[in-house]
Amino acid sequence: MKKVVLFFLLLIPLNVGAIKYPDLNSKYVIVYNLTDEEMLYEMESERVISIASLTKIATTITAIEEIKDLSETVTITNKILNTVDPVLSKAGLKAGDEVTYLDLLYASMLPSGADATNSLAILSSDSIDGFVDKMNALAKRIGLNDTHFVNVTGLDEEGHYSSTKDVLNLLKYALSNKTFKEIFTTKKYTLSNGLVVKSTLDKYNAFLNLDLSKVEGSKTGFTYDAGYCMASLADIDNHEIIIINLDAPYETGVSYHLIDNANLIDFVEDNYDNITLVSKDETIKKIKVSLSNLDSYSIKANSDIIKLLPIDYDKDLLEITYEGKEKINFTDKKGSKIGKVIYKYDGKEILTEDEIVDQDIKIDYLKIVKQYFYISIIILLLPLLLKKKRR
Repeated sequence: MKKVVLFFLLLIPLNVGAIKYPDLNSKYVIVYNLTDEEMLYEMESERVISIASLTKIATTITAIEEIKDLSETVTITNKILNTVDPVLSKAGLKAGDEVTYLDLLYASMLPSGADATNSLAILSSDSIDGFVDKMNALAKRIGLNDTHFVNVTGLDEEGHYSSTKDVLNLLKYALSNKTFKEIFTTKKYTLSNGLVVKSTLDKYNAFLNLDLSKVEGSKTGFTYDAGYCMASLADIDNHEIIIINLDAPYETGVSYHLIDNANLIDFVEDNYDNITLVSKDETIKKIKVSLSNLDSYSIKANSDIIKLLPIDYDKDLLEITYEGKEKINFTDKKGSKIGKVIYKYDGKEILTEDEIVDQDIKIDYLKIVKQYFYISIIILLLPLLLKKKRR
């Protein structure tokens, strides 16, 4: 088994310009390509800060994992509603409302309703403190080392903190859950009691009229300590892009977190393109074939190898490695694996494909006779020679 490294000259244009980074109002930023699991941009991402209602991402995924039946009906009480700090945003729940746990998840995430969030925690865990313990256990389990929760809403309190990078890892984890992703990417939802809740995106964008068509889902937040915050999932060039921008300044009527989020979407669209590095069926390498009807066999790409790359990409950073047999013959049947091809860009693996024989390799008896002619003669004559020697 040999390893063969090939460096391809891509049939694509040379570098056409340097990346242009946007001017932002937010202090802490991450742009992450979720599809390819690659960081595109980050700024002060490890600083420990307040994250406001982005806390509800943790509240929601914790509830999804802890509550056995999200369709169970529960009743909202005055006692629960009295635990909600008056300064926090609310979904509009009333005492006596009968809703499901799933309703509370939507009412917590879309309008950022603290009444729904507290109800969710108390009804599922008997107390907010008990639910917060579960949130912190989740944070520890998934490796959020710069995160600690004190409440379920994101209200500024001592000991309640996270970082932009931890928010990214929390959101990545949460989005892997089908129910969470459905909630996160919903813009409008009607609860069992008829209450209609909407994403805060429309409220904040009412006066700005920004083009947010690329945003599939989002969670916004604000406190005076955390500033304006936003975490979103955008669809850009068929790639899922997570954008997190935190601590944008507060100004009445100006939603700087939405402005920054829209600018970061533009940043990706203006500075990144889908580049076909290798086309399907393009020959990567040829290997020898022995004792068969073929002289060589072509190792080919099984699919188009496409990567979202910056406009200042370096074509020399593509590395294709073939690991497998350097010679095959008629014993390698169609459908058998003979190796693998590893595609890397800038040292990072893009894809690994198994190399499967895609055609019949037939035996060539004439080649066998030619290759083993002298050995065959010796084998045939050997008994005669030995017999003659005994005489």
